Amino acid sequence: MASLLRFSLRRFAWSVPVVLLASFLLFWAVRATFDPVAKLRQGRDAGAVQREIERLGLDRSVPEQYLLWMKGFVTGDWGTSTRTGGSVSSLIGQALWPTVQLMFWGVLLAAFVALAIGVYTAVRQYSAGDYVLSTLAYVGISLPAFWFGLMLIQVLAVWPVQSLGWSEPPFYFVGLHTPGQSGFNLDYLRHLALPLATLTVTLTASWSRFARTAMLDTLSSDYVRTARAKGVPPLAVVMRHALRNALAPFVTIVALDTGVLFGGLIVTEQIYSIPGMGRLFLQSLQAGDVFVLVPWMFVVALAVVFFNLLADVSYALLDPKVKLR
Repeated sequence: MASLLRFSLRRFAWSVPVVLLASFLLFWAVRATFDPVAKLRQGRDAGAVQREIERLGLDRSVPEQYLLWMKGFVTGDWGTSTRTGGSVSSLIGQALWPTVQLMFWGVLLAAFVALAIGVYTAVRQYSAGDYVLSTLAYVGISLPAFWFGLMLIQVLAVWPVQSLGWSEPPFYFVGLHTPGQSGFNLDYLRHLALPLATLTVTLTASWSRFARTAMLDTLSSDYVRTARAKGVPPLAVVMRHALRNALAPFVTIVALDTGVLFGGLIVTEQIYSIPGMGRLFLQSLQAGDVFVLVPWMFVVALAVVFFNLLADVSYALLDPKVKLR
C-alpha cells in the first residue's frame, strides 16, 4: 500500500507541471484568438472601453494576465460571462452535472457490455457469433453521432406520434430533467434513453474491439496454456487467469476515453438539447465569451489529466509486472 501511495504521489507530481503548461497554452491561444471586450466596443466611447480593459487587467502582458486569472481560478473567482452576465463558475457547475450524468451511465453500461462482448468473441474466435458481433462493432464505430442521434429521434420519438397516433413519444429528447421532478424515476429514464443509446453504441463498439484484442493476447500466453495443461476448468481459465490480466489495458483505455468525454459530447448534447459542457462550449464559442472558454478548457484539461492519472494507478494495481518504485 505504501509503494502504491508513493507511485500515485509521484504520478501526481508529474501531472502538476503538465496542467500548468496546458492551462497557459490554452489561456494564450484563447486570448490571441478572441477580443475579450469586443462587445464593449460596440456603442461605448473609447474612454469607457479603456477603463474596462484596465479593470480586467487586459492592458498587461499575457503572463501577467495568466497569473491573475490562475489566482482567481484557485480562489473561486472565475469571472463573469459576457454572454449571460452570470458567474462563470455557476455556468460551468450547472453544465457539468448533466454531462457527468450522461457520462456515468454511458461509461458504466458501455464498459460492461463491451467487456462481455470482448470476452465472448475472444473465447469463440472465428465462430459465427464472433463474426456477427465484430461486424456490428465496425458498424457502430463508423456511425456518425449526429446521424445516429437524429435517426433515434425519428424512429423512437417522432415516428410513434406521427404514424401510430400516440399522444406523446415513448422517449423524450429535450434535456435530462422534468421541472418539479428529481431523483431516479421513469421520466428520468425516458429523458436519458436516447442520448445514452447514442453514446453507448459508439463506446461499446470501440471498447469491445479493444477488449477482444486484449483477451486474445492473454489467452495465447504461456501461463494460460499451462493452466489448461494442468486441467483447470475452462471457465476458471478465462475468468481467473485470462480476464484478470486483460483488464489492465481495458481499464486504461476506458479511463483515458472517459477524461476526453468531459469535453467531447458536443454533438450528442447539441442534438438532444442537453445543457451540458458541450453545449456551453458551443454557445460561448459563438458569442466569443472568453471568460467562459478559458475556465471551460481548463476544467476539461483537469479532467483529462485526472483520468490519465487514474489510468496509471489502475494499471499498476491490475498488472503485477508494473514496478511501483
